Amino acid sequence: MESNEDINKASEKSLIDSYKSIIQDFELVILSDYGKGVITRYVAQEVIKIANSCDIKVIVDPKGTDYSKYTSAYLLTPNKKEASEATNINISDEKSLKDALLQLKNFCKLNTSLITLSEDGIAVFDDQFRSHPTVAREVFDVTGAGDTVIAALGYALAANQDIDSAIELANLAAGIVVGKIGSATTSFEEIIRYESSLNQSDCEESIFSLKNFITILEDLRKHNKKIVFTNGCFDILHMGHVKYLEKAKKLGDVLVVGINSDNSVTRLKGVNRPINNLNDRCCIIGSLKSVDYVIPFDEDTPIELIKTVVPDVLVKGGDYKNKKVVGENIAKELVLIDFLEGRSTSNTITKIHEND
Repeated sequence: MESNEDINKASEKSLIDSYKSIIQDFELVILSDYGKGVITRYVAQEVIKIANSCDIKVIVDPKGTDYSKYTSAYLLTPNKKEASEATNINISDEKSLKDALLQLKNFCKLNTSLITLSEDGIAVFDDQFRSHPTVAREVFDVTGAGDTVIAALGYALAANQDIDSAIELANLAAGIVVGKIGSATTSFEEIIRYESSLNQSDCEESIFSLKNFITILEDLRKHNKKIVFTNGCFDILHMGHVKYLEKAKKLGDVLVVGINSDNSVTRLKGVNRPINNLNDRCCIIGSLKSVDYVIPFDEDTPIELIKTVVPDVLVKGGDYKNKKVVGENIAKELVLIDFLEGRSTSNTITKIHEND
């Protein structure tokens, strides 16, 4: 049977001794107190004191109403209800919120005072008050949202980001997990895509510069995703393109499509091309279900893009049979896919001219 009683003195000493032996290997400490008897007053204070002596931040997800056990932590992450109970302040407006933040900061000798506000975001006070609104689109299940917030805060602060940047990351991460059912997790790839989608139309969500794609690429590799890459001008989308890209996607987990810039298309196809500008072409390709990421490039060939992505599978059209394919020596595998008979941008343009 589970017990909520405090662990005994011998267990406290053993825990702290183990902690002392490893503390130098870490950049930040998270105390997540579930009130199960492990984080006693002695344990909490020793963890904080030892970390502070090593100039290591301690952030705490508190439990109960007596927050004195967390004195001298870097910050706490109570929600509005918990903060109200701990301070005896009914948080109902901005003034009472500021009062609660300031009381927690002074009483617990915190570097930064913070209160999570559910659908209203996160409020913070260090030398001044400010509030960061939530970025959740839909809320299906708040299970684990608090854990997500403190984990994201911890990661960002350990990476020496300022508190406002850390809160922005935490809000983004929480905005994703509350949109999932059950106790969910998120990844940097999801966070980057989610942040991008907040300021873009649906068709633009898949479009990234090579520089911004690098972080996503690292996350994809970390999760052992098989990356498929292809490229082209994709000037006027037709059934041949759609079927080609569908077949390409089936060769792996993620399909990355490089698209020639307008200047690149003009150099390759002539002064009358492209018919559609780069943004239009990227949006159309990015809206296809088979395509995960679209990356424009300005060179005549995608060699620099391929060098960065290092795809597991490089895909080109069947017309490249017995021809040298740019990047084939970089990708792990080259696959040629036949186009549909009679479908091409040139044929489409010809038909339009014939009907003029």
